[in-house]
Order: sequence, then structure tokens, then C-alpha cells
Amino acid sequence: MTGTVSRDGGSPAATPVRAPRRPERSKLAMAALGVGPYLVSFAALFLTWHLVAVYGVQSVLFPPPTTVFAKAGVLIANGTLFDNIWASLQRIATGFFLGSALGIPIGLTIGSFRFARKLIEPWTEFLRFIPAVAMITISVIWFGIGEESKIFLIVYTTIFIVILNTAAGVASIAPNKLRAAQSLGASKWQLFALVALPATVPFILTGMRLAMANSFTTIVAAEFVSAQFGLGVMLWNGRMFMLIDEIFVALVALGMLGFTADRIFRFGIYRFARRYSPVA
Repeated sequence: MTGTVSRDGGSPAATPVRAPRRPERSKLAMAALGVGPYLVSFAALFLTWHLVAVYGVQSVLFPPPTTVFAKAGVLIANGTLFDNIWASLQRIATGFFLGSALGIPIGLTIGSFRFARKLIEPWTEFLRFIPAVAMITISVIWFGIGEESKIFLIVYTTIFIVILNTAAGVASIAPNKLRAAQSLGASKWQLFALVALPATVPFILTGMRLAMANSFTTIVAAEFVSAQFGLGVMLWNGRMFMLIDEIFVALVALGMLGFTADRIFRFGIYRFARRYSPVA
């Protein structure tokens, strides 16, 4: 501590000493710190896969990652892989956002009104236990073999998860919050818009994350229905013609796309809805 002598000859007056400012990390360094653990994790995964395939299983039915990546390079060079990825992503995105757009208001209605809950909840509980794969025949009969049947299956597997999580969010609101707002003169619309909806947002976002995972798992079955392009088509053709390396390329692509979509979704939550984020 340093000081200066006071004019009256007394003890020196203490002056605060400022600690040196820590240099702020650059955005590039922060991004590297965030991506680093993922790179290490994936490197460990592929290394384990390589060791098991080369020194453990030693079978053409379980190719090492080097073989799979070489095949992926060939498919990238001729444009096949990107065409299939783009076709699947379009179907997933369309079905996911349509299912979420339908599921959120239905969930809010079920959670907010007892009559609506008694009327709609039995339908939801009945239909959500019928898997999307079982609806393939119905989707073809209703919508044909075009894109509509595939998008219908994605919507079907998305909507019920969003409905249940949204309704659970509304039901979890503490009654004291609503009473406090009412005591301050809030109208029913203000109760919904300023109390109920913000409190439900974390449940909605969680439901959408879970629904996104279901969309990726359902796309394979959806693309078995007379699709020309898509990762599901790659898996089907690989099974038909025993193209094991192509099957693994499709599996790795699905996993990486799902992981990337989830990270982007989490970043969007952190960036635009951080105050409501359950994963921030």
C-alpha cells in the first residue's frame, strides 16, 4: 500500500492501489477454448473406432474411419453426399419448424384452460404412443410419395414433444406469481403475455431440442418412402447393395449434422433468449 503524508503531519493517508487489469481474451481465443474440448472428444472417438476396427473386430462389416473418410471424400467430390445432406436437412427443417409452430400454441392452450386440457390431452396421449414409423403407410395414402408425406412424418414426431413440454411449463408456474400480477391489476392478456409465456419459454426450448433429435431419427424412415435423395436413401441403398462404407458415411453424417444443429440451436438460445435459457 502506498500513501501520502497529510498536511497536519499525521499518518499518511492511504490511497487505494489498483490491481493491474487482466488482458481480455480475444474472441478467437475464446472460440478456440470452446471448440477445443469438442475436437479432443471427437478425436478420441475416432481413435477408439480405429483401434477397435483394425485390431479388434477386423471385419469388412466394420470398416475403420480411414476407409469411411476416403469414401466420404469420393462422395463429396462427385457431389452425391452434399445432395443427400441438403435433401435431408430441408425435410428436417421444414417438419421441425412446422411441428414446433403447431405444438407451442396447442401446449399453451392445454396448459392454460382446463376445458381444453380435458378435450385435447387424451388425443395427445393416444397419438404420441404411435411411432412415426407406424404412420408411414398412412402418410403415403394421405399425401402420396412426394415430399408432403416425408414432412408429415417429421411434423408428427415433433409436435407431441413440444406440446407436452409447453403444457408442463404452463402447469409449473407458481400460483403466487399469478396472484401477485392480478393484485397489481394485470388483465388476463397481461397475465399470459407477461407472466405465463416468459415462465414457459425454458420448457418450450427444451421441448424443441428434444423434438429436433426426434426429427433426425425419423428422417431415415421417412426417406425410405420413394425418395430420390437423402441420407436415408444412402442407408437403404447401402443395405441393398452391401455398401458398408457408404452406410457408415451416412451414419457419421447424421451424427455430425445432429450435433451441429444442436450446437447452433443452443447458440441461438444463448444469443437471443439467454434470460430464458435452460442450457445457457
